[in-house]
Amino acid sequence: MKKNSYSKLGLALAMASVFVTGCKDDKPFNPEWPEEWTLENYSVTPSLVKTLPGFGNVKIKTMISSDDQLENSPNFVYGAQPDGAGIIPDPSGNGFLMITNHEILQSVSRVKLDKNLKPVSGEYIVDAAGGMWRLCSATLATPQEHGFGPTFLTAGESGIESMIHAIDPMGSVGDRSRTDRTLPALGKCSAENAVPLPKAAYNNKTIIFIGEDESNPANSMGQVNMYVSNATGDLQNGKLYMLRRKDLNVTETDMEVGKSYDIEFVEYSNVKSSTGAQLATQTIDKKAIQFARVEDLDYGKGSPAANRTLYFTSTGVSPDKVNPAPGLTMWGRVYKLEMNANDPLKGKITPLIDGNEDPGNSIVNPDNICVTENYVYIQEDGDSFYQDNKHDGRIWQLNIKNNQLKPMLEMNHRRDDATFNAKYNPSGSTRLSSWEYGAMLDISDLTGKPGTFIVNIHPHTWRDEKFRNADGSGLSSNIEGGQTVILTNVPR
Repeated sequence: MKKNSYSKLGLALAMASVFVTGCKDDKPFNPEWPEEWTLENYSVTPSLVKTLPGFGNVKIKTMISSDDQLENSPNFVYGAQPDGAGIIPDPSGNGFLMITNHEILQSVSRVKLDKNLKPVSGEYIVDAAGGMWRLCSATLATPQEHGFGPTFLTAGESGIESMIHAIDPMGSVGDRSRTDRTLPALGKCSAENAVPLPKAAYNNKTIIFIGEDESNPANSMGQVNMYVSNATGDLQNGKLYMLRRKDLNVTETDMEVGKSYDIEFVEYSNVKSSTGAQLATQTIDKKAIQFARVEDLDYGKGSPAANRTLYFTSTGVSPDKVNPAPGLTMWGRVYKLEMNANDPLKGKITPLIDGNEDPGNSIVNPDNICVTENYVYIQEDGDSFYQDNKHDGRIWQLNIKNNQLKPMLEMNHRRDDATFNAKYNPSGSTRLSSWEYGAMLDISDLTGKPGTFIVNIHPHTWRDEKFRNADGSGLSSNIEGGQTVILTNVPR
C-alpha cells in the first residue's frame, strides 16, 4: 500500500482541529461545513440497531460495514469487532480519517471519509503482529483537547501481561507490524482503555486513567489505575497509581448506590521492571478496590471541574450466569469518580446505578461509555448470557443531573425475518445479547451538527469466509462482520 505523506501545514491543521473518543462541547471547527447537510445510508448493510420509545427523533444512518467495497480501495475489508475509535480531519484538507480498533483481529484500521462522512478508502496501520493483544476501547489524544498528540492510545486486553500502545494515527502503513510502540510506564494488565484527561483538568500534567477488564480473582480482579506525569505529553517518566478507599475496604459491593466514599490513589512500585502478575500482587498488598471488570472510562464535558469527574463501568461477573460472585457486582455498575481540584490523588467515588436494582430489565453488563455535558451513554456487552436477562443489547442514557436512566437504542435482530437471519445469523442463535457495542463517539463538533454520534457494532453471529484475514497478517481465523452507524439528534 502507498505510504501516506503530509505537509507540515496539513499536520499542523490536523493537530489544531481534532475530534477524540471523548465527547467534547467545543464550537465546530469547520466553518465550511454545508448548511444543508443530509446524511445518506452509505453501507450495503442495513442498520443493525433500532431506536426505542421516547427517542423517535434519533435517526440512524449506516456508515460502513464489512460487506462494503470502498471506491478507492476495493480490496479493503472493514474487519470484525470495530471497537475503540477516533476521527481527525484529513491533513490534505479533504474530509476526515477514522481510526478504529478491531478487537478480535488485534488490528487498527484507518478509513478515509469524504466531507459528508462517506467512506472512500481504507487500510490497516496496525495488524495482528503489531497489535499483539486484543485491542478494545481506545482514546485519540490531541493537542487541542489533551495538550499532546495526535496519539491513538489503544489498550491490549488479552491477559495480565498485556500493554498499552501509542499509535501515530497518520503513521505509515509500512509500520503496521511494529511491536515497539508500547508504553511500559503505564504498566501491564488486561486493559480496556487508557483515557487522558483534558489539559484543562490539571495544568501542566499528563493524567491517564486505565480501566482493567479483569474477572479472575487469581489476578486480583479489575482496577482503576492512574498514570501521572508532571510534564505535558510525557508517556514514559510518570508514576502509576491504583485506586483504593481511604478506609482500605476492598469490596466493591460494600459501596452502596448513591452514597459517596473517600478515595485516594497509592503508587505502584517498579512499574517498568515488573510483570503484570507482580503488579497485580501489589494491588492486593496495598488494598486497592477490587472491581468486577473495569471496562470503559470517560470524563465530564463543559468545564475543568467537569473534566475532573470521571465515569466508568464495572461490567459484572457471575460464575453460573444466575448468582453473583461474593463482593462483586453481577449485573454491572456505573461509577462517578470526583477528583480533588488541587490534588488528583484524592477524591470521592459514588456508585450511580447498579443493574441489580431491577435485574434483567435495567442495565446488563455495561461496557463502553460516552459522556457529554448532560448525559452518560452506556453500551451493554450482555454476551455473558445471564439466564434472567430480558432484553437484547442496549445503549442507555443516564441523566447526570437527576440520575434518570432510559434505554435509547437496542440491537435489531429481526428474528422473524428469515432472509435477514440467513445472512446475519446463519447459526440460528436465539440468545439475547448475542451482539455487542463498541465505541460510541460524539462527533457533533467535527460536523458542526449538535447531536451527531457514531456507534460501532459487533454482530457476532454475522460470519462470512470473505471476512477472514481482513488485516492481511494471516494471524487471525475470525470471519465475523462489523458495522459502524451514524446517529443524529442525540441529546447532549
